[in-house]
Amino acid sequence: MSGTEAETAAPEAADPEAEYRQLSRELLRNTKIPRHRAAVQALIEERTILSLPAVQRVLIVDSRKGRAAQLPGLSGCQYSLGLDEGQRCFLGLVMSLVGLGITTLASVEDLDDRRLPIILRAILRLAGNETIAVGTRL
Repeated sequence: MSGTEAETAAPEAADPEAEYRQLSRELLRNTKIPRHRAAVQALIEERTILSLPAVQRVLIVDSRKGRAAQLPGLSGCQYSLGLDEGQRCFLGLVMSLVGLGITTLASVEDLDDRRLPIILRAILRLAGNETIAVGTRL
């Protein structure tokens, strides 16, 4: 292979899973306010919302210490991010964890079985409670 062929060879595609883990670590490391941290952790666990490029453009800013989440930026554009109804409901509840928006707690009835435990864990994190387990009742 000549030097020009090596230069024009396509670089290996980055591993999306590794990129998501790196993004998650940076966002958590750079989120210091406990209620914001609970919200960011919920978005990380839910994954489908945070994986959307439109959400990343609005939510994530570059700081001196790496990427950080600016949750207030999401509050005015929830309906323009291309979210489905379940994602929009979840995001509304997450935003209410940090005091943004007017989503009522009654909207948890619209969450599916995957998202409901995530919100419950986020509420427990917000309350500083690490002793109550969230899972299937026996």
